[in-house]
Amino acid sequence: MNYSITVLGLGFVGMTTALTFAEKNHQVYGYDIDTKRMNLIRQGLLPFSEPGLDQALIRHLGQGFNIVEDAESAVRKSDFVFLCVGTPAGENGEADLSYIYDAVQMFSSVLHDGKHRVIVVKSTIPPSTTSERIIPYMKENGLYPGDMFSVANNPEFLREGKCWEDAMNADRIVCGVEDHKADIMLRSLYSKFDAPFFAVSLNTGEYIKYLSNTLLATMISYSNEMSKIAHAVGGIQIKEAFEILHLDRRWESGDMASYVYPGCGYGGYCLPKDTMAMYATGSAKGYEPKILKEVIEVNNSMPQFMAERIMHIANPSDKIGILGLSFKPGSDDVRDSSSAKIIEILLNEGYGNLLAYDPIANAAFSEKYSFKEIKYCRNLSSIGEESDIFVLVTAWEEFKKIKVLYSEKPIIDCRYFL
Repeated sequence: MNYSITVLGLGFVGMTTALTFAEKNHQVYGYDIDTKRMNLIRQGLLPFSEPGLDQALIRHLGQGFNIVEDAESAVRKSDFVFLCVGTPAGENGEADLSYIYDAVQMFSSVLHDGKHRVIVVKSTIPPSTTSERIIPYMKENGLYPGDMFSVANNPEFLREGKCWEDAMNADRIVCGVEDHKADIMLRSLYSKFDAPFFAVSLNTGEYIKYLSNTLLATMISYSNEMSKIAHAVGGIQIKEAFEILHLDRRWESGDMASYVYPGCGYGGYCLPKDTMAMYATGSAKGYEPKILKEVIEVNNSMPQFMAERIMHIANPSDKIGILGLSFKPGSDDVRDSSSAKIIEILLNEGYGNLLAYDPIANAAFSEKYSFKEIKYCRNLSSIGEESDIFVLVTAWEEFKKIKVLYSEKPIIDCRYFL
């Protein structure tokens, strides 16, 4: 069966959700409060880099996927409403739900028109949020789930840089539901996907997402802590040690090696925000998650640790070439970027001769961070010629050349990549 779907919020998750359903022959309407983003998408341009998603946009724009100016009228025509808006971390790490509440207000007047819809929270929210915050908010505004509409959650398990691949070839589909109608409709919606479908409680649906992300965050911080111990002990070949660790046959069944490996700390949007939110949620419920507290603290300590490694070798007068600005290779996402944190520390310590190059994230980085002292280089050759010393922060495959091309110059490999 084909459905009509409204997707509110057209970032990484929203665009992937919208175009994946369009690919499965559903009719999808997309809306975002950011008019600049909407205008780019109307032109067939993604506002971020994501392989495969760009071609999907070209295929479906104006066909199965349409940008709309009026969210309410789109919801009126829809069977499902997917909320894919941001849930940024608040001052104490808790999830800020203001964008979700604003989205609900956009279509609240439609929900009692006699057509049963499923309101699906796709945004990442901590366990108990749907049942204890979103549904109560709706009830306070006269919206009671039941005969007229259902409320569910549907966590995403997307890797930036591979969103399209992960969505089209999902390894599992999880939906938190509280009524039979939502269960039936969501099973039908996802019946075109070759993936196991799990209908669980609302709290369980949210919990599974955090179970995944906090594990990844914990493994990254564990590896970073082990690398710090190795530096303290001395005489340890860190790169070789971790590569030998990965030969354990228990790793063969999954791609976990990139997480259990030291670097500068996790970054991007999901792991920092979700780990803080899970810590805040546990604390609010009366249990302080001590491991997560330490995970956050270890992660936050890594840029300072790496900056100290750099300052141990480089002089303030040296031209330092920063290789990589995105939080991970394959993406132009610079949110919570380790490069930004390291650069800020170096500038504060008087290291003012900084150059930077990233294969695709120069523009995004310069727009988000106001580091006027940085000179951005257009390619590897230009930063290679001008720099006295290199600091590799993002493990782009292109950077493997640096060790051969400029073997006479010092390299501080913050990712243990070379």
